[in-house]
Amino acid sequence: MKAGFRGDIQGLRAVAVVAVLLWHAELTWLPGGFVGVDVFFVISGYLVTRMLTGQFRETGRLSLTDFYARRARRLLPAACVVLLSTLVLTRLFLPSLRWSDTAWDVLASSLGAVNWRLAARATDYLSQDAAPSIVQHYWSLSVETQFYLVWPLLVLVVVLAWARYARARHDHARVGRNSLQVWLTVAFAAVFAASLAESVRATATDPGTAYFATTTRVWELALGGILAVAAPWLRRLPAVAAAGLGWLGVAAIGYAVAAYSSTTAFPGHAALLPTLGAAGIIACGATAGRKGPALLLDTAPLRFVGALSYSIYLWHWPLLTLAEARYGPMPVAASVCVALASVLPAWLTYRLVENPVRRDRRWHRTPAAALRSGVLATGATVAAVLIFLQLFVWPTAWRATTVDTLAAGTAAAAGERIGAEVLRDPPGGDRRGAPVDRVARLLPDTTAIRLDVPESYARKCHQDDRGDAPLRCEYGHRTGRFTVALVGDSHATQWVPALEGAATRRHWRLITYTKSACPFAAMEVAHPVHKPYDTCLRWNGNVLAKLLADPPDLVVVSGSSYEVVRDGEILGAGESVSASAEGLRSHLRALTAASVPVVVLRDTPHPHRDLAECVSAHRNRLTACAYDRASSEGGADQLAAVQGMAGVRLVDLSDAICPTDPCAAVIGRVVVYRDSNHLSATYARTLADRLGDALVARKR
Repeated sequence: MKAGFRGDIQGLRAVAVVAVLLWHAELTWLPGGFVGVDVFFVISGYLVTRMLTGQFRETGRLSLTDFYARRARRLLPAACVVLLSTLVLTRLFLPSLRWSDTAWDVLASSLGAVNWRLAARATDYLSQDAAPSIVQHYWSLSVETQFYLVWPLLVLVVVLAWARYARARHDHARVGRNSLQVWLTVAFAAVFAASLAESVRATATDPGTAYFATTTRVWELALGGILAVAAPWLRRLPAVAAAGLGWLGVAAIGYAVAAYSSTTAFPGHAALLPTLGAAGIIACGATAGRKGPALLLDTAPLRFVGALSYSIYLWHWPLLTLAEARYGPMPVAASVCVALASVLPAWLTYRLVENPVRRDRRWHRTPAAALRSGVLATGATVAAVLIFLQLFVWPTAWRATTVDTLAAGTAAAAGERIGAEVLRDPPGGDRRGAPVDRVARLLPDTTAIRLDVPESYARKCHQDDRGDAPLRCEYGHRTGRFTVALVGDSHATQWVPALEGAATRRHWRLITYTKSACPFAAMEVAHPVHKPYDTCLRWNGNVLAKLLADPPDLVVVSGSSYEVVRDGEILGAGESVSASAEGLRSHLRALTAASVPVVVLRDTPHPHRDLAECVSAHRNRLTACAYDRASSEGGADQLAAVQGMAGVRLVDLSDAICPTDPCAAVIGRVVVYRDSNHLSATYARTLADRLGDALVARKR
């Protein structure tokens, strides 16, 4: 066993990876198992800093080439093997809808940057219903990779500054190791404090980004670095005190695993508990000996799992993702079995990849060769991704965005009906809209259905959830004598293709004011990412002022339902419906008082499942994607709001979206929803005539 080996740290790795595995398997009595990643961060920061400072202490120099070569030998081979395997498994078992995102995620993972891609996705309102990436767990490896690139440079700068200071004092021997420890500790503490402050801030204001961002996590690795340079001081602790501190660390981690949950604001200050717990175990293990946590951690079974922990971590999430894609939501027992099954490929990877590479003497003698091999492994993964995209994604995506678009236009020109156009009038009960197992050809192709969105997003006139300016787009005839204004959230935006078609055919001018996750109503709503959602309140005021200053001939309001916040507390479901109705009614009164007629366009049904992914996975059994109408109907607050209001009418096109019960995922060859609750732009476009007729009837 190599010098300096800490069996208790190896056992702590085992505890961390088991916590993560069981959390991902959704074991309810370990709801905070995600803190295992934070424990890993502290361990990594400690070991890497100990490696760097140990090299300087022994040789009097720091070799960045040697350090990066060691990291490359340790991490890249197994990581690339799993990424390449994931590409193959994706092609074999995941729905085609996921192929493109998975390929780009694998590419970002191989380059050590997927955490930033996931952070952007966490704040992308259109992506929040998408299934988790099969390589989502690589976010923590990306954080560590970025840390490994920068940390030795910081150590080198501090060491050089210290050496210059020592030479200036002409007393290099006396201004020695203790002084260097102080310098390093101060530098690491500054990183720790700055990153922790950013973590607390971002967790409160932008938790989606905070969870994945390097800037909000590096303090955890810096904590491990502080432990490494403070080790000589920590060894002076009495054994009894060290043991007590170590057991407190075990208790802190145990409490976080058992008491934290998905509702915990994390990382932020909440991450201090498990990270300080890990720090306590690491700091006191060498001094406490068997009186401390090493009594449990430094045991053969935990050391075995700890040795495999890296490979287990790499393999467990892809297997869980594949199992759920194949069999749907699984019982906890089944998920646990799948997670535990990852030990087998992990053991094979450890024996056949990790150990042979790590122990190869040629790479120990020539670090540059190890670096070249790491670059080649990464390059091979990048090349595999590009080949995957070229073979399986790009040709289909091109067909979906060109041939299918042309096919839809050709069908319209030839008088062929697609989507809602195949339904009679009225559409309720029309069996042509009933679920069927197969259709000749889907529009759009499922590989690119996520791209089938209104052009408002590409034109940058749909306000995101950060801004409060009333961005405006115009469609139809700009010189039209009749102006329609569409106002609301993304569920209003989904109607833009239908309204644009109606406006073009009737020579109307259409203007839009929409914002993500923000209903047009006088109330504060809860937002899953940004808290509090102040920009929604300000946007509402700005849009209402615009409408009143330059009144259109008709305002069309639509939107989804939300949890309402009152006095800082989220209201229950029933209270939120009442509060939403009153908030909408308040804006409607302001418009009708200015003699502006209003149509409330009832919200579309909510299938409560990702229909696009379901269609992609069940291309020859589309009835598996049918959903119950009664439990899917939306707009209860809208129905309540319009009751008894003069100058306000309700338009309900639900029957043209769900003509039968159960509701079909595909009607007239067109995939109805692009996710779990937004109409595909293609299907919305086929509703243009129905919506236009309804608005004309209301106008009269």
